[in-house]
Amino acid sequence: MENVPLIFEKSRKGKEGFKLSPLKVPEIEVSKTLGEDLLRDELDLPEVSEVDVVRHYTKLSRMNFGVDNGFYPLGSCTMKYNPKINEEIAAMSGFTELHPYAPEELSQGTLEIMYDTQNLLAEITGMDYFTLQPAAGAHGELTGILIIKKYLENKGEKRTKIIVPDSAHGTNPASANQAGFDIVNVKSDSEGLIDIEALETVVDEDVAALMLTNPNTLGLFEKNILEISKILHDKGALLYYDGANLNAVMGIARPGDMGFDVVHLNLHKTFSTPHGGGGPGSGAVGVKAFLRDFLPKPLAAKNDEMYFLDYDIPYSIGKIHGFYGNIGVVLKAYAYIRSLGAKGLKEASEIATLNANYLLKKIEDMFDDPKDALCKHEFVVSCKNWKEEYGVRALDVAKRLLDYGFHPPTIYFPLIVDEALMIEPTETESKDTLDSFADALRKIYEEAKQTPDILKSAPHATPVRRVDEVKAAREMKLKYQG
Repeated sequence: MENVPLIFEKSRKGKEGFKLSPLKVPEIEVSKTLGEDLLRDELDLPEVSEVDVVRHYTKLSRMNFGVDNGFYPLGSCTMKYNPKINEEIAAMSGFTELHPYAPEELSQGTLEIMYDTQNLLAEITGMDYFTLQPAAGAHGELTGILIIKKYLENKGEKRTKIIVPDSAHGTNPASANQAGFDIVNVKSDSEGLIDIEALETVVDEDVAALMLTNPNTLGLFEKNILEISKILHDKGALLYYDGANLNAVMGIARPGDMGFDVVHLNLHKTFSTPHGGGGPGSGAVGVKAFLRDFLPKPLAAKNDEMYFLDYDIPYSIGKIHGFYGNIGVVLKAYAYIRSLGAKGLKEASEIATLNANYLLKKIEDMFDDPKDALCKHEFVVSCKNWKEEYGVRALDVAKRLLDYGFHPPTIYFPLIVDEALMIEPTETESKDTLDSFADALRKIYEEAKQTPDILKSAPHATPVRRVDEVKAAREMKLKYQG
């Protein structure tokens, strides 16, 4: 690892980065205003100049990997390029300087965009109403499940189970459990789709909903979705759509037309930003009309005179986010949708699917392909043959890709595929980039055959070499102690 001093280690007594002008108002005794228990004699903060701070964090930023400096095929994450015009729009002072407590008559521009975004998302997904409050995908999942729970309770039904496929995102069972439900797992069939017979055996009057991603995490479209929907609805249960993979079908197919009752979208994945780095995000949730009165309050609404915040939601689950959501992310999503339009959104899905299938054909001969089917926006291959023949695992392949200048794909997910590589190229990558990535994998494949130790000790060209990931997760150092 390159030796980069911590900002605390650059601290020198007496250094300052900024000086305030002399006070022109009477000084007060802070202890009398705040109380002694809130005061400290010294703050453990680094003493550095402005140029020290700028150079330090600029250097750290150059050591990081991002969509702006390389291919980022992180499966199920949709790390597409974020058009810079979206950032410029979200940074406009009329939005950034608007206080959330500003009166509605002074907030008409932002309220209009919130209202329009709700309606645009409803049209794209086939839903009737949307809330923009949830701050992330998993937060949207929790919101959607709480809506389902309150709807059923309002009907006098105390259902206790949520069905989750064995290929689901890990956040699905976690969110359902957080909402107080028991999790029922349903297996995949030989095609990588939900096993219909297995599903029928677990759906009963105690099931509240099925949480489903379509296309699923193998990148395959659930072709039996209408049958699945009927199975659930016939038992009085609802169908929940995890929108993580909407980038494969937006503008082409709508979850609402497939029979889904609730949907969450990752605006920070499907509609630019992109996601990663800890946020911020937006896990907007849409519902069919019969669930409107259970949405978080308020919703952006419009009457004959103006846009306003509608708190008249009789059975609302309440607020699930401070104020109205991460509006900066909503603004970027709005700009993305309006700039592309219906035709452009469809084309984005088509190119994302084309790119995934092209890349799969370029590399499939090197891997065990668990499902021999047309994929959508992403695909999963297995390094099981690499492990058995050369002692090289998916982790080693991922680490070696860093040396070739590519961010690794998702590994070991979904759990139903041994030694999985989950690759999502998105629509923003060129054929040249995909060819370069495929060529890098082919070189790594030859290295696995001839010099496998190179892979097992990779990466070699990154600021941080291979770490003990279990130890790093269990013994995190989150606070500097000099």
